[in-house]
Amino acid sequence: MLRRMRGWQQRHWRARSKAERVELYTVVTWYVTTWFFSLCWMLLPLVGGLDHRPVALVLGASLVLVAALQCAVSNRLTRRALDHYLGRTRLPARAHRTPAVLLASALALTVALAALDAADPVTIRLVIGAALLPFGLLLGLTVPVRVFLRRSAVLAVILMGAFGLADRDGLGILVTGVMAAFQTLFSLLACRCGAWTLSVLWEAERARETEARLAVAEERLRFGRDLHDVLGRNLSVIALKSELAVQLARRGRPEAVEQMIEVQRIAQESQREVRDVVRGYREADLGVELLGAQGVLRAAGIDCEVRADAGRLPGEVQSALGWVVREAATNVLRHGDAGHCAVGLRVREGLVVLTVENDGVTDPSRGAGTGVERQDGPGGGGGSGIAGLRERLAAVDGTLEAGVVGEGRFRVVAEVPLRDGGTSTAVTSGKVSEVTS
Repeated sequence: MLRRMRGWQQRHWRARSKAERVELYTVVTWYVTTWFFSLCWMLLPLVGGLDHRPVALVLGASLVLVAALQCAVSNRLTRRALDHYLGRTRLPARAHRTPAVLLASALALTVALAALDAADPVTIRLVIGAALLPFGLLLGLTVPVRVFLRRSAVLAVILMGAFGLADRDGLGILVTGVMAAFQTLFSLLACRCGAWTLSVLWEAERARETEARLAVAEERLRFGRDLHDVLGRNLSVIALKSELAVQLARRGRPEAVEQMIEVQRIAQESQREVRDVVRGYREADLGVELLGAQGVLRAAGIDCEVRADAGRLPGEVQSALGWVVREAATNVLRHGDAGHCAVGLRVREGLVVLTVENDGVTDPSRGAGTGVERQDGPGGGGGSGIAGLRERLAAVDGTLEAGVVGEGRFRVVAEVPLRDGGTSTAVTSGKVSEVTS
């Protein structure tokens, strides 16, 4: 049961994007900070600095209970306050009512402790700081900074006056003001810095998505222009010659056959030109794909090492292996949580061997993070992605193998036979240099 729970938590964490992970980490940090200060600045000082009179014990126990309620309410509203700051939702106007009532109760109990001299001055001031933090974190996320500082200043003056009437200690009044100022700045920095970082991160995430959509739209426009350039003129000629052939056929002229033969020739030529356009989009350059995979994986925070030493490969071999690199890198990003990926390319006894290995296996039965997808058919071991790669490699008499090679590691190996040698190209860490075979 414990193993299943850990597995669910692990999959739940890895299913999140990096921005979502940072947000979850920030929110959990705020949760822990609230409880930590309440325990360290209130519960522990009260244990050692509280008198053992019944009234003091009752006030202390009530203060601890109110502090626990403050932390619970603050944790419940933290996510909604963050959504309010990020502009996702609006926080209800009455959301601060319960935290404000709890804060007033905690401060009133603290003033009562000071008035009855039921706790030492250091404990009183620490308790003030612990009571202010849960409310300060919420308020700092939901109001402008100037409003937060102005309200905090008013509250500090009220506290100094109340504790001045309670114990008439000049130094204690000054320490109360210092503690209120410290918690004001701490709450503001703790909540605002984290929330501002998240807003920048989400804005960058949206910018990347917009850039990707624009790139797709631009590619579609370019493809449409190429098809228009290829087919526009030929289709116009086909339409004119077909119309001419119809008119000639109606008149019984033998030239109609010649016109239809010309239409057939133009149609076949257009078909070849369209295939050339599509082939240009579908072919992959191996060197570009190696460097591109390294750049994309490193940008995603994955340490990628590319070491290649291969002969000057034929175009169809480069295209097939380039698709293997592209598919493997894409699926490492999409399905796994790899920290390191190694890509190797070498020529061995007339055979080109491409190896892609990563440590991002999260569920071996699914092939997650492996660069391949699962296939539930009789063959197993590959989905539409790997099946397509095998078809491409089969066209150049190549083979593809993929499987787990160790704990948490997965390896994809593509092999293509070669007939001709030549000069070789070495690629190491993204730098390309020519060496002699």
